[in-house]
Amino acid sequence: MLVRAADIPEYVQDEVVDCGVTGADLVEESGVSVDVLLGLGFGACTLEAAVPAESSVTALKELDGARVATVYPNLTERLLAERGLAVELVRVTGSVEVAPRLGLADAIVDLVSSGSTLRTNGLRSLGALLASEAVLIARRGSDERAREMATVLRSVVEARETRYLMLNAPETALEEICRIVPGSRSPSIVPLAEPGMVALQALVPAADVWRLLPQLEAAGGSSILLVPVERMLR
Repeated sequence: MLVRAADIPEYVQDEVVDCGVTGADLVEESGVSVDVLLGLGFGACTLEAAVPAESSVTALKELDGARVATVYPNLTERLLAERGLAVELVRVTGSVEVAPRLGLADAIVDLVSSGSTLRTNGLRSLGALLASEAVLIARRGSDERAREMATVLRSVVEARETRYLMLNAPETALEEICRIVPGSRSPSIVPLAEPGMVALQALVPAADVWRLLPQLEAAGGSSILLVPVERMLR
């Protein structure tokens, strides 16, 4: 079923569907009773408080007693209360960034991805209240099918962050190469037809690839290959 992301937590809780993909922020805002099975690694953003650039407010604690506009009233009230702040909430349904300019609020709380929308509207962030991303959710006490779905999707999420490393190296260089290679408890090492040479295979974090390549070559590695991983479960 293709529906609004904000409606999905309720659909899952009410057992209209077994699982759903929506934002972690929407799950928190709705207050529904569901299980978050997996973070999906996309749609990353943060819920942030912001004020006009010319505002004298410089820290989150200074919002105590202020009027705050947001499309996330439940989440905003809870997160600010956890920080000891009581605010007057102004509920809006869209274009929350213009609220301070219209005199509706002293500050806003809204989702931020790159920050460009804040800057365009002359707003300045006071900091993040919550980190969010797309998540897979299921109703509480969901059956094995939902867990199987989560496992299948997790194999894709984890594979995105990993590369499969293959290289040849002299046996004398193995200790140094194994020290360089991160994220692998025990690389696979296979003797080659050439005496004194071995092939090494390991899973490495994708983020470390550009740092690894020159170090591996300098340590004696050759015929170095890095290939994507389609599916993986740690």
